[in-house]
Amino acid sequence: AVVSTQSAHYGRGTQFEEEEQMLTQSLAQLKGVQSRFMESQESVLKLSKKEVGKDVLVPLTSSMYVPGQLANIEKVLIDIGTGYHVKMTIPEAKGYFTRITEYITKKMEVVQKNLIEKDKLRQVTT
Repeated sequence: AVVSTQSAHYGRGTQFEEEEQMLTQSLAQLKGVQSRFMESQESVLKLSKKEVGKDVLVPLTSSMYVPGQLANIEKVLIDIGTGYHVKMTIPEAKGYFTRITEYITKKMEVVQKNLIEKDKLRQVTT
């Protein structure tokens, strides 16, 4: 079967566009995750400055909260994903969030680099 140069060129262009779109979506998702971890780290640090017995709102879901009181400001329960929670001290939690944020930042840099390379390849082939 003979494929015209125009249709082969169109196929490559579409493939590059799809790959760029996928990388752009991945980058946006990573930014969202990074932002949530940074907010969590800030919340842990703010919590460490509160007093035992202080009134707080405790999240049951992402949109439902119940009133409660701080019973312990030495340790926090951190959601590490897929339904697992780990009890950590404030410094341990801060370290965890710092490490996970750095990891996500490195992954974002890789995706950004790949996105730039795909864009260059697309410009060369068009």
